[in-house]
Amino acid sequence: MKTITFIGHGNMGLSLAQSLKNNYKIEVVGRTMQKLQAFEEALGVSVEKALLPNYDVTDKTILLCVKPANVEEIGQQIQGKARVIFSVLAGTSVETLRTALKPHAVVRTMPNLAASVGASMTTLTGDSEYKEEALTLLGALGDTLWLESEKEIDIATALAGSGPAYLALIAEALADGAVKQGLKREYAMATMRGLFKGFGTLIQEIHPALLKDDVMSAGGTTAAGYSALEQGNVRASCINAIEDAYKKAKLL
Repeated sequence: MKTITFIGHGNMGLSLAQSLKNNYKIEVVGRTMQKLQAFEEALGVSVEKALLPNYDVTDKTILLCVKPANVEEIGQQIQGKARVIFSVLAGTSVETLRTALKPHAVVRTMPNLAASVGASMTTLTGDSEYKEEALTLLGALGDTLWLESEKEIDIATALAGSGPAYLALIAEALADGAVKQGLKREYAMATMRGLFKGFGTLIQEIHPALLKDDVMSAGGTTAAGYSALEQGNVRASCINAIEDAYKKAKLL
């Protein structure tokens, strides 16, 4: 069984490891044994553990899950030349990773939180010779899409990487709206979850505009609610959210 070495053991690293643990041997590298043991306990399977600094990455397949600001520090604490680094760091360029970590190859990836349940939408770009390996590895987390440029992955980060937070806001607001009108909280939450489950299936096959038209009848309840969303600039706010998140990714 092939070994994947995680450098970093936060929420994203754990989510990725949850989806990979059945097909790969997991190794995790960090600063304290206590945190590495906590990672192992949360993962629920035995993992190899190693400490920084002076960790030797020679010929290893690395999944980098640290904060972008820590890249240079990590580069100073590792030794050797990794075979390939798969990075999940938002806004951190291939050139920055190559300069700081000096691997043979780099692939940028951007999974989202749904990786923990094998339903991520993961975008990737980088050294094309590792494209198929990257798609196979990250395919264990859900759907994948290889992009042709780093600009595209920064935009996709704003959409798919940050998207669960945006949809969570909408989900919470819709449920709150139902509660405001008198529906019990538990019923509102159950209804909202069923809504998102069904919508997730429909949107795979139907264009959003057509789906909206299918639901909205003339002078009906959907038209009234949709008008309120337009008056609240929900469409513009969503577009602006992607723009602002993309700008932030470039600044990182």
